[in-house]
Amino acid sequence: MPHILLTGGAGYIGSHTYVALVEAGFGVTILDDFSNSDASVVDRLSRLTGADVDVVEGTVLDRALLTRLFAEKAIDGVVHFAAKKAVGESVARPLDYFETNIGGLTTLTQAMRAAEVWRLVFSSTATVYGEPEVFPLTEDMPLSHTSPYAFTKVTCERILEQAARADPWVLGVLRYFNPVGAHGSALIGEDPRGVPENLMPYVAKVATGEMSELRVFGDDYDTPDGTCLRDYIHVMDLADAHVKSLQALLDGRAHRLNIGTGNPVSVLELHGAYQDVVGRELPYRIAPRRAGDVPKLYADPSRARSELGFEAQRDLEEMCRSSWNWVQARMTGWTFNS
Repeated sequence: MPHILLTGGAGYIGSHTYVALVEAGFGVTILDDFSNSDASVVDRLSRLTGADVDVVEGTVLDRALLTRLFAEKAIDGVVHFAAKKAVGESVARPLDYFETNIGGLTTLTQAMRAAEVWRLVFSSTATVYGEPEVFPLTEDMPLSHTSPYAFTKVTCERILEQAARADPWVLGVLRYFNPVGAHGSALIGEDPRGVPENLMPYVAKVATGEMSELRVFGDDYDTPDGTCLRDYIHVMDLADAHVKSLQALLDGRAHRLNIGTGNPVSVLELHGAYQDVVGRELPYRIAPRRAGDVPKLYADPSRARSELGFEAQRDLEEMCRSSWNWVQARMTGWTFNS
C-alpha cells in the first residue's frame, strides 16, 4: 500500500482528495497548519472513511518537521496543496505569497530530496496562462501571470523543471481550472472565510441570505450572454484526477496536465443553474467590469484523458446540487470557522 504525504490535506481540495486516496487504497498522512481550514474536518474525514485520520499539525516551511516525517513514515510520494491561493490578497500581500508558496515548495522538495522521495503531485492553476487569446487552452501554451499568486505558481513550475534536470524526480503538475461542489455526503465542502472570491460560494451565500445579491462584473464581453466564461470542475472529479496522477507517477510516468471539463460556463449560466437547484430566484445586479478578469478561460482536457485516462464525470447541475446540499448541512449541523 503506497503511503502519501498530503500537504494542506484539511483544506477544500485536500480533504476531498484525502477521501479519494483512502478509497483507492493509499495510506495517507495529512500535514496542515489549519490556517485556512477547520480542525473539525478531521473528525468528518474519519466518519467518511471509517478510520482514524493520521494528521500532523504543522507547516511546509518547517524543515525540521518535514525531516522528521520522512524519517518516521515510509512515504512513497507527496501531493502538495499547502499554499495561499487568493488572487486579491496576493496583490495586497505579495511577500506572504512568495514565502509560503515558493518557500514552502523549496523547503518541501529539499526534505524530499534528502529522504530520496522523488514522486510529487504539484497543485498548479490555470492562471499560469496569464491573459490568453486562443482557446481552448493547451498545456504547450506559454506561461505568464497577472497576479503575485499566479507568479508563484509559474515560478514553482519552473523550479520543478530545473530540479528534474538534476535529480530523478517523477512529477505530476496539475493545472486546475475552477473547482466547485462538495462531497456527496455533505460532510465536507468549500467553506471560505469572509467574502468569497470565487463565484459559486458567493452565489451560495446569496442563497442563504448571508449576501444580499450577486454582483456580476460586466455583461458586455464578447461571449454568448456577455458575461465571463469559465471551466468549472466538480471537486470530486478533481480528487479523482489526483489518484490517477499518483498511480501514473508510481509507474514512472511524469506529466503536466490541464484538469478541467473543456465546457465553458458563463456567470449567468452558473447563477441560473444554482437558482434551479435552490428553487427560487437569487438576486443579482450587473456591475462594472473588474480589473484583471479575462473574458474566457477554459481547458483542452484531452491530454489528461490520453495520459491518465481521466475525464470529468459530473455536470453543472451536480456541481450546484452538491454545493447546496453541503451549505444546508453546514447551516443545520455544523459550526465552522469559530
